[in-house]
Amino acid sequence: MPGMEAASSYTDLRRQEAVSAKRLYAMDARSTPQSPVADVGRLTAIAVDAVAAGGGHVLETSDVTFPNGAITLVLILAESHLSIHTWPEEDLVAVDLFSCGAIDGQRVIDELARALLLTSVSVTQVDRGVAGGRSA
Repeated sequence: MPGMEAASSYTDLRRQEAVSAKRLYAMDARSTPQSPVADVGRLTAIAVDAVAAGGGHVLETSDVTFPNGAITLVLILAESHLSIHTWPEEDLVAVDLFSCGAIDGQRVIDELARALLLTSVSVTQVDRGVAGGRSA
């Protein structure tokens, strides 16, 4: 199974995260002519660097480039996941970071917005999880 070996090295981290706060960061922004969002290699490198800047750990990446140049990029993290979707026709970039544990999600989002040269950045944070922990 892909990623299983990498994931198994983070077993202790995942146990700690199981009781930590979980948060979704949803960012919508506009790309500029200088934004490297049409180059899947650069987009992936920037995303990996942003996760590292926030203290996260990338286990695996996957991407699809559509005929119109739109890209969907997903990074599986030890701390959950990051997805980036681009719509070149609208200069739209949508990022979802689901985080738990010690990763600094705001830092990841800030690094992405800066390195991708995005404008009109809007970020929504949503706390996730069910109150009260495990059910009996």
